[in-house]
Amino acid sequence: MISPASEPRFFDLAPIPMWIEDYSGIKTLFDRWRDEGVKDIRAYLREDISRVVACSREIRVLQVNAKTLELYEARDMDHLVANLDMVFRDDMLDSHIDELAQLWEGKTEVSSNAINYTLGGRRLDIQLRASVLPGHEKDLARILLTTEDVTEREEARRYAEGVFEHSPVSLWVEDFSGIKALLEEVRFRGITDLRVFTDVHPEFVRQCMSEIRVLNVNQATLDLFRAPDRNTLLQRLDDIFRDDMEAQFREQLIELWNGNLLHHREVVNYALDGTIRHLLLQFSVFPGHEIDWSLVQVSLTDITARKKAEAYLEYLGKHDVLTRLHNRAFYTDELNRLERKTLRPVGAIIIDLNSLKDTNDKFGHDAGDSLLRRLGEVLGEAVSQPNCVARIGGDEFCVLMPGAEKATVSAMVENIANVLNINNQYHSNAPMSVSLGTAVSEPGESMEALVRRADAQMYKRKKEYYANRDRRRGKKEAAA
Repeated sequence: MISPASEPRFFDLAPIPMWIEDYSGIKTLFDRWRDEGVKDIRAYLREDISRVVACSREIRVLQVNAKTLELYEARDMDHLVANLDMVFRDDMLDSHIDELAQLWEGKTEVSSNAINYTLGGRRLDIQLRASVLPGHEKDLARILLTTEDVTEREEARRYAEGVFEHSPVSLWVEDFSGIKALLEEVRFRGITDLRVFTDVHPEFVRQCMSEIRVLNVNQATLDLFRAPDRNTLLQRLDDIFRDDMEAQFREQLIELWNGNLLHHREVVNYALDGTIRHLLLQFSVFPGHEIDWSLVQVSLTDITARKKAEAYLEYLGKHDVLTRLHNRAFYTDELNRLERKTLRPVGAIIIDLNSLKDTNDKFGHDAGDSLLRRLGEVLGEAVSQPNCVARIGGDEFCVLMPGAEKATVSAMVENIANVLNINNQYHSNAPMSVSLGTAVSEPGESMEALVRRADAQMYKRKKEYYANRDRRRGKKEAAA
C-alpha cells in the first residue's frame, strides 16, 4: 500500500488538502487524565475549555500538501504553521472536542465537521477525516488528516434550513417508510382496492398513523398550533390530530396507494388550546426517496379565516341578519325539499307580528326592528330541529314541522305563546302580540297549498285582532 509518509510525491499531488500531524503530546495528556480518574472525556473538556486549548497546543504539524496551502491561502508550510491560531479559532474548539473524544475511545478513524478560517480571514466549512497511520495506534505520533472544503454544500444546507425554519407556512419533515412497508405488505397479500380494504379493516388506518415519524417542524408550526416548543408539540400530537383526522388520513393513504406522491387536501386539526384549525395540507415525497418514503414534507397553510368567511357568507345566504332566523331563500329551499320527501304529514305555522306598522310610525323603525329581533329570539328559543323557522316577509314568519300531526302543531303553538309571554314580562313597556295560522298537510296536498291554508288562517286571526283593537279604541274615544 502506498503511504503518504513513504511516497511524498503522491501526498503532495493529492487533489484534497492533507496533513500529517503528531498527536503524541495529546496521547500523553490522555494518559495523565486517565490516571487522574477521568471517565467522561467530553464532559471533562466541556467543563474547562482551556483543556481543549492545551490539547491543540500539543499537535505538531509535520507535513501539508499543496492543496492545503492553496485552501488556507498560505505561502508555504512555515507561513501556515506560524498562523494556526488564525485558522483554528472560535467554533473550532467545540468541534475539536468530538474529534478528541473519538481518539480517547480508541478509534483509529475519526471524522467531524469543523469551522476553519483562511489566513485571509475567509470562513471555511470543513469535513475533517483523520486516520491513525499503521504502527502508531499506541503513540498517535503519525496521523493523516484531510480537511475537505464543504463550504458551498453547508451554505446550501444552511440556506435550506433557514427557508424551512422561517417559512410563514407550517412545515413538517416526516418519515413514512413504516407506512410504505405496511402498504407493500397489504399489496403482497393480493389486496387491490385499499378503500374496500379499509372499510373492512379500519384499524389498518390507525396502524399506519402510528407509523408516522416526525423528524422536524418549523417555528410556524409551533405558532400555528400554539405550542411552546417542539417537545410539547410532539408529545401532544393526539390533541392536534383527532376527531375526523382518521378519515382524512385514510384518503391520504389511498392517494399514496394509487401512486400519488404529491397531493393536497383540506383537513381539520386543533391547536393545543383546543381551537379549530382549517388547513390546506400539501404532501410531497422528497426527490430521491420515492422508493422508501423515508423523507417526506407536509406543509399546512392556515385557511381558518377563509373558511370562517365562507361559512359566514353561507350563513348570510340562508339567514336573516336582523332576527338571525332562516331567511326566505332557505324557506323556499326547505319547501322544495319537503315536496320531494315522502315524509307526511307536514305541519305549518304562519306567524305575523301585530302592529309593526303602528310601532314604526309612532316610535321609528329602530323600535320596530327591536320588536322583530325579540320575536326572532322567541321563535329561535321555541323551535328546535327537525323543525325550522324562517322570516319570510317583513313581519311574517313560518315554522315548518316535518312529520308533525295536529297535536304536535298545537303543542308548538302553545310553546311559542309561553316563550312570548316570558319575553313580554322582561319588556313590559313594549309588549308584543302575534297572529298565528296553522295547517297540517292532507294526503296529496302540495307544500305550497299547505302554507296557503296556514296563511289564510293567520290573516283571519289578524283581521280579528285589528277588529277587536279598533273596537276597544272606539269605546275609549266614546267614553272620553
